[in-house]
Amino acid sequence: MLSRILIANRGEIALRILRACRTLGIEAVVAYSEADRDSLPALLADEAICIGPADAKRSYLSAPALISAALVTGCDAIHPGYGFLSEDDAFADAVRAHGLTFIGPPSSVLERFASKEETRRLLATHGLPTIPGSGLLVDEAQALEEAERIGFPVLVKPSAGGGGKGMRMVRSPRELAAVLPICRSEAKAAFGDDALYLEKWLEENRHVEVQVAVDRFGHGVHLWERDCSVQRRHQKILEEAPSPAMTPAGRRELAERAIKAVVAAGYENVGTLEFLVDGEGNAYFIEINCRIQVEHPVTEMLTGIDLVATQIRIASGEPLGFTQADVAYRGHAIEFRINAEDPEHDFRPGAGTIERFNAPGGPGVRFDSHAYSGYEVPPYYDSLLGKLIVWGPTREVAIARGRAALGELVLEGVVTNAQIHRALLVSEPFLEGRFTTNLLDRIGSAAFLAAADRS
Repeated sequence: MLSRILIANRGEIALRILRACRTLGIEAVVAYSEADRDSLPALLADEAICIGPADAKRSYLSAPALISAALVTGCDAIHPGYGFLSEDDAFADAVRAHGLTFIGPPSSVLERFASKEETRRLLATHGLPTIPGSGLLVDEAQALEEAERIGFPVLVKPSAGGGGKGMRMVRSPRELAAVLPICRSEAKAAFGDDALYLEKWLEENRHVEVQVAVDRFGHGVHLWERDCSVQRRHQKILEEAPSPAMTPAGRRELAERAIKAVVAAGYENVGTLEFLVDGEGNAYFIEINCRIQVEHPVTEMLTGIDLVATQIRIASGEPLGFTQADVAYRGHAIEFRINAEDPEHDFRPGAGTIERFNAPGGPGVRFDSHAYSGYEVPPYYDSLLGKLIVWGPTREVAIARGRAALGELVLEGVVTNAQIHRALLVSEPFLEGRFTTNLLDRIGSAAFLAAADRS
């Protein structure tokens, strides 16, 4: 087992990794930027080290700064969390070259799965159905030709990243020609790679993902699925499990096909396979995330398995330690992402000082957050302040606990999206489990909130 880990991230995921280290008896060093000097992870760590200014390119995205920090603080491993350098094969390779362990898939695995378009083709050879799409786009003429072949509407997607950046849905050749340079520019800025490809757009779809864990000995398990269909502009804001859109037989088939495919393709460590599910229940593979997911607590609440600790054990060279038969699955869990953003003004991100903070509690309630009273929310990074996760023996109980917990949550001084979650929990589409990924974008957040006020 590793003895001292550098946490190369910030916010709630840095705190989550720190807590996993404590349960494993591992010392945790938090790397922080100047903007995060007074962050909760830095304050609670066994040791904290400044790695640069607020600019992420000179701190959390600086491989030399992170590796140097790990070496001077006597760490034997680096955990990258999610985002930043978590799926960067060059960073993983540099970590290994300096005698450190990268907690995540090995660089060879990250390189194999780096391109979404190539990964889609690879896993299709191992039995996963995929949405009709193109290869990498060379120029506008080829893009228009591929779009006509696939059939409008199509989704323009970056090959090197996710989170909705560089993605656009287009319905006509003129629209496609207009957004291609924009998507390339966004992809280059976000991921350092402007490669794009096209996918057929499924008008009414659900976004479902399967959590997997595979050790270096080729032993793998799935931990069932999560439904991530509540989104705004292709970014998830609420996740739940099990998916209300899937039957028990469909759920089992999808999970079993997913783990079989990734083991055959040589995957290692914790990862998530993402699918779109159409109105007839057909699931199409779209991408794999080779890291811990923001929404991993949903699966932890259902199975009782610590996914971050599992990551660390696998990276240490240990066998998985449990089999598929050991993965129990009970009840229903929902995660609400609490972001510093204003849903009444197109989810505009915000910053400021948290003047008063109260975390909700009670049976089946978990709140993962780095927030505290007096904490100054910096304007430089992602707007996520915390994740409220609720569990219940049924979906109805989980929703009731969600309402109660959102009512207890206090975050004063900054505007948050908590009101959109309260609105979701009284909306008929959500309560009946018949929502799709375009629910909020189709209605508009302001109209959605107004409808909730009238209910």
